[in-house]
Amino acid sequence: MNTSLLLWSLLFSSVGLGFFMYGKKQRAVVSLFSGLGLMIYPYFVSNTLLLVAIGVALMALPYFVRI
Repeated sequence: MNTSLLLWSLLFSSVGLGFFMYGKKQRAVVSLFSGLGLMIYPYFVSNTLLLVAIGVALMALPYFVRI
């Protein structure tokens, strides 16, 4: 495991915690599940480039999908 993978995981998990708390408080389902996904997926991805790509996609999801 390298340093960049750890730092990207920390960044995306922190943003995921923010999305999760916002989604829980505002009852926004997309933000809630996007935040949950951002907190969980770094445990299963070991490629840094793939980690960043999935993280950016999950962060952009609540802005494009409104339910």
